[in-house]
Amino acid sequence: MKQLFDETSFNCSKIVTKKYSTSFSLAVKMLSPKIREAIFSIYAFVRFADEIVDSFHDYDKNDLINEFEHDYNKAYKTGISLNPILNGFQLTVKKYNIDDVLIQTFLKSMKLDLNKTKYNTKEEYNSYIYGSADVVGLMCLKVFVDGDNDKYEKLKNYAMSLGSAFQKVNFLRDLKDDYELLNRSYFPEINLKSLDLNSKNKIIEEIEHDFKEAYKGIKLLPIEAKFGVYTAYIYYKGLLKRLKKTPSEKILNTRIRISNPVKISLLARSFVVFKLNLM
Repeated sequence: MKQLFDETSFNCSKIVTKKYSTSFSLAVKMLSPKIREAIFSIYAFVRFADEIVDSFHDYDKNDLINEFEHDYNKAYKTGISLNPILNGFQLTVKKYNIDDVLIQTFLKSMKLDLNKTKYNTKEEYNSYIYGSADVVGLMCLKVFVDGDNDKYEKLKNYAMSLGSAFQKVNFLRDLKDDYELLNRSYFPEINLKSLDLNSKNKIIEEIEHDFKEAYKGIKLLPIEAKFGVYTAYIYYKGLLKRLKKTPSEKILNTRIRISNPVKISLLARSFVVFKLNLM
C-alpha cells in the first residue's frame, strides 16, 4: 500500500532529524502532532542536501547534488520516490502548496557551496542566507498557516528574519570548521584569521536585530506552531548568549555547544513562558 510507504517515508524523516539535530527534533515535538511530520520532512530534505555539499568529500558532490535535485523533481512530477526522504518531502510540498521557487532557490544556494568559498559583499552574503535559510523558514511557514495566504503574507518577513538569525548563529558557531575544513568565509569584510571583539560584536548585533524582528512574528503564529517555534528560538538565543560570552579567539578554535542539561532548562523556561502567556 502506498499509504504504508508514505508513513514509512515520514518516519525516516523523523529519524534523520533526531539523528542530526536533537535540538531541532525536540522543538518539532513541541508542535501540534498534525504538522510534525511535515516539518520533519522539510528538515530531512534540507539536511540531506546540506550534507552532500558539506560532508561527502570522498564522492563527486556535483553529481550527488544534481542527482538529488533530479530525483526530487521526478518525485514531484510522478508523486512517488523510492528515496523515502524525497517521497515524504514531495507529499508535504503538495499538501501545503509550497512554492517551487523556494525549493529551487534553496538548491541553488547549496550548489554555491560546492565552489564558492568567500562572500565579499553584503549583497552576496544576504543572497546566500536567503537561499540557504530564509526560504526554509518560508517552507515551514507554509505548513504553519495551512493555506491561509493572508497570514502567510503577514508573517513571511518575520519567518525570514528567524531563518537569518538561525543561519548566522550557525555561521558564528561553526567558524572553525567552515574556515579550516571547508575553506569557507561567509561574513564579508571579516578577517577570520584574527577575529577581533569589534568584528564579533558587529555580527552579534546583526543577529540580535534578526531575533528581535522574528519574535514579533512568533507571537502571531497559529497555536499549533507557536510553542515549537518559540522553543527553537529560545535554544538559538541561548546559543547566541554563549557565543557572546566566548572570547573571539576561542570561537576560532572550538565549536560552542549547549549541554543537554542546559537544553532541558531552556525548554522548561520556554514552557513556563508559553503556558503563562508571557510572550
